[in-house]
Amino acid sequence: MNNIFVRLFITFFKIGAFTFGGGWAMISIIEKEIVDKNHWIEREDFLDLLAVAQSLPGILAVNISVAVGDKLRGIKGSLAAALGTILPSFMIILCIAIFLTPDLIKNNPTLSAIFMGIRPAVVALIVAPVISSARTAKIGWKTIAIPVVVALLIWSRLPIISNPIIYIVLGGFFGWLWLSKHHKELQKIEEDIRKEDEKL
Repeated sequence: MNNIFVRLFITFFKIGAFTFGGGWAMISIIEKEIVDKNHWIEREDFLDLLAVAQSLPGILAVNISVAVGDKLRGIKGSLAAALGTILPSFMIILCIAIFLTPDLIKNNPTLSAIFMGIRPAVVALIVAPVISSARTAKIGWKTIAIPVVVALLIWSRLPIISNPIIYIVLGGFFGWLWLSKHHKELQKIEEDIRKEDEKL
């Protein structure tokens, strides 16, 4: 199967069809498919892409699929990947709307048992990418306080400080400051090396 558009569609169709629990539950499957299996992007690039996809409006999985498709084959690649991600959910919701009702799900012991069994799996699917993302981002004991404190502040539901938008903006601002500082340090080192070379 050499056609990259078909591969993009099928890969993201699988991701959309076999993921329950929303965007975060999809992350481990997306990472396995596009980083480990197909090698379309590097693991560190995937982490950056994940941060951008979360910051942008819209569905996380669709944002990632559009970015990966665009990287590989531009707009056509984005359309193929996005269609693959959206189509399974659309088909499943359509079937549920036609054949299932909330009362039928509650009163049918088989369906109730299936959904009860899915719940713990969804929790595992959400926890797994959090751990792998933390490892890739090199979050250690020194930096773990930042996500913990931010999570607690958001969870507190206090006015203003529980708004996640504040921490997205602050994270971007301090990231820019950190990058600027290191860029200046790198320029200084390069300048010192150049001066040493001129002396020689």
